[in-house]
Amino acid sequence: MTIENDETGATDAALGSSPAVRGYFGDRYELTARFAEKLRAEGELRGLIGPREVPRLWERHILNSAAVLPFLSAARTIADIGSGAGLPGIVVAIARPDAEVLLVEPMERRTAWLTEVADELGLANVRVKHGRAEEYHEAFEVDAVTSRAVAALSKLARMSLPLVRPGGEMVVLKGRNVAQEVDPARKVLRSFRAGEPEIIEAHTVEGVESTTVVRVRRG
Repeated sequence: MTIENDETGATDAALGSSPAVRGYFGDRYELTARFAEKLRAEGELRGLIGPREVPRLWERHILNSAAVLPFLSAARTIADIGSGAGLPGIVVAIARPDAEVLLVEPMERRTAWLTEVADELGLANVRVKHGRAEEYHEAFEVDAVTSRAVAALSKLARMSLPLVRPGGEMVVLKGRNVAQEVDPARKVLRSFRAGEPEIIEAHTVEGVESTTVVRVRRG
């Protein structure tokens, strides 16, 4: 690891233990920190995050994932598709013990990780689903479906909206250029009687870069 990465890692660790971050997560902070440390220790080795991501885990992954939380406050059932390392699904499940959180992931080694994390952290509200989102289109509906960096909006809508109950929402973390994906997605959105996508600049703690959240209500 380079000196720059050592410094970055130290800065990120300081951010993760800062009063601002502790305040943001409240009484769920300790569990969130345990998840972050497990991901820091095992994430690269298990192919969940790249080596360059380890020194900036809190800013780029934990807080980035947490940016979706305010938009899921009314949901009692939530599905995270392509859950991977548990970003944002595990972060959501920690913060929302009152909600049932389904983690949908097609890769077996990643479902093993998600199950292990849920067991170690005592997340009784988590259910891990092995498979692609499309395999569950007739199996369940939830109040909200979330995801992070899974696919373009048109494909993501085809994957996600069949899992959303009428009146529920797709609430996803996307890149800053997501506005370019809206027009190509309109046909798919209309097929589910979905509303106009709302592109939101979401903030967590001061000094941390904002995250782009896209929210779409299913009609």
